[in-house]
Amino acid sequence: MYQYSEKDKKIVKNRTREFLSQVKRRINGDLTEEEFKPLRLMNGLYLQLHAYMLRVAIPYGELSSIQLKKLAEISDKYDKSYGHFTTRQNIQFNWPKLEDVPKILDELADVEMHAIQTSGNCIRNISCDHLAGINNEEVEDPRPWCEIIRKWSTFHPEFSFLPRKFKIAVIACETDRAAMKVHDIGLKLKKKDNEIGFEVFVGGGQGRSPFIAKKINDFVKKKDLLNYLESILSIYNEMGRRDNIYKARIKILINELGEEKLKSLVDEKFKKFANKKLLLKDSEIEQIKDYFKLPIEGPTNSEVPSKKNTEYNFWLNQNVIKHKFSGYSIIMISLKEYNQPPGDATSEQMKELSKIAEKYSFGEIRVTHEQNLVLPHIKNSDLFDIWNQLKKIRLTTPNIGLITDTICCPGMDYCALATARSIPISQKISRYFKAKSIQKKIGNLKIKISGCINACGHHHVGNIGILGLDKNGEESYQISLGGSADERTQIGQIVGPSFPENKLIKAIKTIIKTFENNKKAKNEDFLSVFNRVGIDPFKKDLYDTSNSEKR
Repeated sequence: MYQYSEKDKKIVKNRTREFLSQVKRRINGDLTEEEFKPLRLMNGLYLQLHAYMLRVAIPYGELSSIQLKKLAEISDKYDKSYGHFTTRQNIQFNWPKLEDVPKILDELADVEMHAIQTSGNCIRNISCDHLAGINNEEVEDPRPWCEIIRKWSTFHPEFSFLPRKFKIAVIACETDRAAMKVHDIGLKLKKKDNEIGFEVFVGGGQGRSPFIAKKINDFVKKKDLLNYLESILSIYNEMGRRDNIYKARIKILINELGEEKLKSLVDEKFKKFANKKLLLKDSEIEQIKDYFKLPIEGPTNSEVPSKKNTEYNFWLNQNVIKHKFSGYSIIMISLKEYNQPPGDATSEQMKELSKIAEKYSFGEIRVTHEQNLVLPHIKNSDLFDIWNQLKKIRLTTPNIGLITDTICCPGMDYCALATARSIPISQKISRYFKAKSIQKKIGNLKIKISGCINACGHHHVGNIGILGLDKNGEESYQISLGGSADERTQIGQIVGPSFPENKLIKAIKTIIKTFENNKKAKNEDFLSVFNRVGIDPFKKDLYDTSNSEKR
């Protein structure tokens, strides 16, 4: 993991002191809420439906056990004893008092954490594959590149007030675990002619106008990466719309200009920037890479304990995957305990998980963009002991990748922008499909739920996407099918009229039944079936009144 330099520590502490002064002025009435808004947003503080919400950055999803323990302590001391892990690999506290926020930021700074650039029209937290550095597919560990981009983008004088927020993701293999193509910029490390560089995708995003990012460069050399990113951001900053918040993202700019036009503008700008101060030297790259050396040297003979325990074995098959080094495993920790809000972890869970990570995983925890956690370096021989410890804190729900492993935004329970609740919908789904036998029969299936069109729950790219709407004062839910955020990235298709809440589970049951009726092989997943048969069979079964009566 990256560690702060003395300069980093000074910057973050100074920012905290500066914000303390701003908060005092707001509380004293010297600043109106409108005047205070841009200041609090620069420090990750939102005004939600019932209270302020503080979003804390977890760069590329990496946490130390010390940092997780601190987050638990903060949730006990200043919040309601839980935190919410987000699709940006961050954590949110939903109930801090305004006067306490500077204290929280000061405590975060003590463990090398902050809330800078987790909101506002700037370059946000850099997303990454949660299996970075520990899988056998990748051409190179992408985490050092996330750190290089983070260092370049933080406090960038030109890009602190962009037309709209800006999101970047980095991966290094064919399997996309970071939803790279629905980011403003997606970077994919690849090897070409024995040299490693980047494929560059631009203009992905969700919200009112969902787009899949378009490839504008097949290979950017490592040394040129920052100059190339600077070129893209400069074009966007100059040409992105500032008169209409709904048309301000780079996805709209590339759609209006056209892929080739944007590419030519970027290339032209890059010629001016090339070989300037942002040119990366090999020595600088290697220095950053040193921070991300794996804590284990290589394989071991450690074996997975064999136990006649059905519950343990189900968890082992569903939530544990192979590490790049034999003798080690990766534990995926589901934050989708049945009937609980997705992504939430209690202070007790965070404290105990911190201890487990310190003892068994070299003090490292990771956050996934699907609102789960990861213990990345576990000796096989420790798996049963860890399972027992995780079970005590209700963190052994064996549903990774299954129908109850939903992504879900806070919805109208918290968010001032939401038009419907989303957490209760997720809870209904988890209750109804709780049985392990049912989940395994359905197989890999991603349900994603948003409480409004802003799509914080990524409903556009759910195999089954659910969008909450306000329909004449009543909550209603629109369903889309066939979306995907992985290497098969595609935007889901809306099936038709929305469903009231009391008919939504029945609709999902019908969708599952149609899927099962159209499977050609036992292990064929939902997306494969949908791509083969199309949306029409699902529409017919959902809206055919005679079929509805039979159901």
